[in-house]
Amino acid sequence: MEKKKLVLVGNGMAGVRAIEEVLNISKELFEITIFGSEPHPNYNRILLSKVLQGDTDVKDITLNDFDWYKENNIQLQTKETVIKIDSGKKLVVTDLGRMEPYDELILATGSVPFILPIPGADKDGVTAFRDIQDTEVMLEASKNYKKAAVIGGGLLGLEAARGLLNLGMEVTVIHLAPYLMERQLDPTAGKLLQTELEKQGMAFLLEKQTKEIFGADRVEGLRFSDGTELEADLVIMAVGIKPNVEMAKQSGITVNRGIVVNDYLQTNVPDIYAVGECAEHNGIPYGLVAPLYEQGKVLAKYICGVETNPYQGSVLSTQLKVSGVEVFSAGDFMEEEDKKAIKVFDDQENIYKKMVLRGNKLVGAVLFGDSSDGNRLFSMIQKQADISDTMKVSILQPLGQETGGSLVAAMDDEEIICGCNGVSKGAIIQAIQQKGCSSVDEIKACTSASRSCGGCKPLVAEVLQLTLGSTFDGSVQKEAICTCTTLSRDEVVEEIRAKGLTHIKEVMNVLGWSTEEGCSKCRPALNYYLGMVNPTEYEDERESRFVNERMHANIQKDGTYSVVPRMYGGVTNSQDLRRIADVVDKFEIPLVKLTGGQRIDLLGVKKEDLPKVWKDLDMPSGFAYGKSLRTVKTCVGEQFCRFGTQDSMGLGIDLEKKFEGLQTPHKVKMAVSACPRSCAESGFKDIGFIGIDGGWEIYIGGNGGTHVRGGDLLYKVKTAEEAMEITSAYLQYYRESANYLERTSAWIERVGLEHVRSVLDDQEKRKELSTRMEEALSVLKDPWKEIVEDEKVKKELFESLVMS
Repeated sequence: MEKKKLVLVGNGMAGVRAIEEVLNISKELFEITIFGSEPHPNYNRILLSKVLQGDTDVKDITLNDFDWYKENNIQLQTKETVIKIDSGKKLVVTDLGRMEPYDELILATGSVPFILPIPGADKDGVTAFRDIQDTEVMLEASKNYKKAAVIGGGLLGLEAARGLLNLGMEVTVIHLAPYLMERQLDPTAGKLLQTELEKQGMAFLLEKQTKEIFGADRVEGLRFSDGTELEADLVIMAVGIKPNVEMAKQSGITVNRGIVVNDYLQTNVPDIYAVGECAEHNGIPYGLVAPLYEQGKVLAKYICGVETNPYQGSVLSTQLKVSGVEVFSAGDFMEEEDKKAIKVFDDQENIYKKMVLRGNKLVGAVLFGDSSDGNRLFSMIQKQADISDTMKVSILQPLGQETGGSLVAAMDDEEIICGCNGVSKGAIIQAIQQKGCSSVDEIKACTSASRSCGGCKPLVAEVLQLTLGSTFDGSVQKEAICTCTTLSRDEVVEEIRAKGLTHIKEVMNVLGWSTEEGCSKCRPALNYYLGMVNPTEYEDERESRFVNERMHANIQKDGTYSVVPRMYGGVTNSQDLRRIADVVDKFEIPLVKLTGGQRIDLLGVKKEDLPKVWKDLDMPSGFAYGKSLRTVKTCVGEQFCRFGTQDSMGLGIDLEKKFEGLQTPHKVKMAVSACPRSCAESGFKDIGFIGIDGGWEIYIGGNGGTHVRGGDLLYKVKTAEEAMEITSAYLQYYRESANYLERTSAWIERVGLEHVRSVLDDQEKRKELSTRMEEALSVLKDPWKEIVEDEKVKKELFESLVMS
């Protein structure tokens, strides 16, 4: 049978998901072509805020890479936009002049950001936050400018604000409504969220209407309708989105707010369908992932000729973390005359829960601070559960006492585990029992649970454990280190130890890598694991390091580099400052910036100047590029501060000198504060020290990144020597048990604070860890000097310059 031609316009999440559903039904029905305006394959827009933070790049948020299109015989045309549909001749026309015929056409053109029609909206420095290009604009601006204004206090605006805050900018959020996220939260939850975000450093101007963006060529500030002004040199428009319908409208397809579709996602034109944010069903265009995926399932079955229930709209729910704060909402959550609310508010723990009832039926809910009950409540709302026989307030109490504390065990099979993809507990159990799935990765591949935001992974793992019982193997839940192998991190490290493997090629050959050279993900990981297992014998493979580590500088967007010399504890002297100033003048370095880690960053260094810059500086590298100790931030301490109780600078300098250059699974930042005022922000570092009367408090697992996490109190100690000893053992345990590129914050949440404490409480284990740490430190060189002294490195640098 000859294949029909299926064309998809739009390479986003909703459209490609519909194609995935088609392929799940049959790979033989259609010859598929996809047009996408961006240069990237299908990626997860939900995670763009992580890219903005800088710890994640595009490949990490890619849902389907270029190989997936090839494997499924899909013709992908990137950087090409469909501008016209000729429904009579059944073909589409692109901006490159291509005319592509179709038998079935799916429009998944998504939405476009709404830009306020105000004077100055077209100035340089004004951008939306919608795609990777917008993210890159914001990243670049953060290097040169300080003050950012985000117009819009919804989810997207707050994600943008959090990212810019992490990049070191001063951020003010302007919002027209009286409280934040008014579409997802009620006033109480919105105000609680504002309080939390203010603690993190965001500023807010509520009930403000922007009248004008002023400045010469570039934005200099905002003027509001009440006559007040705000200085800003970067403005982010995050006031909403609107369906992208212009091309459909010009092609004769019925359009209202979105492209009008029926219950099978058909437009008014035969053989043309619409799905996702561009589609309008029963007067509603949906902007959340879950309903778009529901539409994709119905559409795929319909065009494949498989009997399906019609799409009848979606009950909306939102479960997410906003800057580290858990929030959830679903259904109709605002009280009115015919709807009454039951509320629980724990002021001490800052947890707020609300159910909204119409009669005895649950119709809406809001959770703040603890969203663990979200899936259960959403399922009850969807089923319009009658709770007349239930003590209503008990629904807001934790479930699971009767099942050993397990929330998942208490859930019905119909209840949703993965809200993004609409995967129920029963569907996961079915995949385990009927398809033999035994790991989270296999469940993800089979059902798409945990594929989008990933927040439900712990619940998926718990369903696995409950379903498989004694046959559940926790070791297989660890993800493979990359697609070149099925082996997990622990399995690879164990094989290196057991077989005495000594170099990367040997590991790949002996352990059966599927690709001869490995990939950009596994080569740096193997390089780290080999060095961690055999610190005195392994010879580091430079070619397997990331480019920044090879150049001992951070590459910038324009191809120049950023050089950061070491300043122990943030302390410097006139001699080093003069040397830095001379280097800046000699090499005409365009920007000198003080970093958040109390160091000086030289930005705009030419690649060919790197060896000479390092030679003239004659200072150790600050490893601003490395998976290693970055910096130890300190306050001035008891020597100068009238509140200081301990010598923070002394401990900070000792820590930095001891552990500088040590390779770790991810970057490590420390801070030492001389008193509980914590001026060095010790509570949000990988390891933080706070001086108290008679000693130190040691905090671990803090993170000021995308997922903000306060550090956990590990120990209280009396002396700086004890603090150094515990830090040494703790760091070595992190080095030996964390996955490569796993921050301490994620590692602590995975293994548990009590587990780490139990390891360090064992004096014998602590001694062994400290001994292995000393062994690792004993072989450290000054690798930054490679670029000054090593002829091989100089040759590599020269060859790369010639090639570029």
